[in-house]
Amino acid sequence: MRTVSPETAEAIQAIILQELPGWVEENPTLRRRLQEALREASTQTERDPTLPDPMTYEEFLDWADEDTLTEWVALPGREKGKVVMYSPASEQHQRIAGFLITVMGIFVEQRDLGVVLGAPFQMKLERSGREPDVIFVAQEHLDRLQETYLDGPADLVVEIVSPESIGRDRGEKFYEYAEGGVPEYWLLDPSRRWAEFYQLGKERRYEIAFIGREGVYHSEALPGFWLRVEWLWQDPLPKTLDVLRELGVV
Repeated sequence: MRTVSPETAEAIQAIILQELPGWVEENPTLRRRLQEALREASTQTERDPTLPDPMTYEEFLDWADEDTLTEWVALPGREKGKVVMYSPASEQHQRIAGFLITVMGIFVEQRDLGVVLGAPFQMKLERSGREPDVIFVAQEHLDRLQETYLDGPADLVVEIVSPESIGRDRGEKFYEYAEGGVPEYWLLDPSRRWAEFYQLGKERRYEIAFIGREGVYHSEALPGFWLRVEWLWQDPLPKTLDVLRELGVV
């Protein structure tokens, strides 16, 4: 059996990731079946006896607290949803999230563009209540902010991929965020040093805006903000003040 080099495998994967949204968009039946399969798989797994019975989103908010690592996903055809548990984030995950929250937060505050928040803070969409790693809510949408959750889509969502979350981040959440109207979605994979940036296109379908392990990405949802992708993989991460100088904030 022939083998391919890691570079060739990565190039093939990049092509698949880049072309997949187009294939799905050109085939509505494929898109519908993929969404149905993801939802069915998420509801047919064996229920954890330590988790509560299905509940409404309002009941979920009353039940959960800041120390509970859970999200809420609506059951097909029902107002109630299931509780989904997730694992604690790694140290690298937390450092990257903190870096983005700090840099984006100062950028947004300095320009009075809105607010940047990090987990744990719920984003309530039509069929789910998720806790993205980072969200940006534009000034004109601050009325969506409630005391314990965002009632509607953020303008930009960042998910930092881990081995435990990769299925949700690339599968269920990808389609939930698109259908829910999140204009921009970043998927960052520190273990592979790989970043994907999606922007919402026609009929609420994500289109790849940038993909790779290095280079400069200019955000559309956060006007004037750009990110040097290789910053995310540095150890230690760049100093906040140096990055803000490059961004022209200080």
